[in-house]
Amino acid sequence: MLISVPQYIDVEDKVAGPLTVKQLGWMLALGIILLIMWNTLSGPSFFILGLPVVLIFLALTFYKPYGQPLGSFVVFAVMFYFRPKIYTWKRSPERERVAPKAVKVSNVHATNSELTSETLHGLAQLLDSEGTTHSEDIDEILKRHHTKK
Repeated sequence: MLISVPQYIDVEDKVAGPLTVKQLGWMLALGIILLIMWNTLSGPSFFILGLPVVLIFLALTFYKPYGQPLGSFVVFAVMFYFRPKIYTWKRSPERERVAPKAVKVSNVHATNSELTSETLHGLAQLLDSEGTTHSEDIDEILKRHHTKK
């Protein structure tokens, strides 16, 4: 059974010629503001104040920075500057000061008597701390390994 999948779902419907509902709303708002300015201001002041208003409303109607309408872009910019910033991860200052120790990696074949749950716990702790903290048990195992060679 074939099901038709809707195409172009992110494209708004055109209402009046090439204008969408939002664009038509911005143009109507521009017309109302210009009508109010025409009735309240004199001729030269109407043209001086009306030109920036027309440019702002035309930008709000047609300009799309990064593919989104300018109105949404301005709202998101204002929300970004006034909302608190939340950091999900931040490196601790003590880690930046402590340089990790150089660890010589070698193949260690431990016998079953050397591998206990405490030793495994110490190894896990060493790996989790990236070498900054370690257990004495691990040092003893490594010393015994080096003395056997």
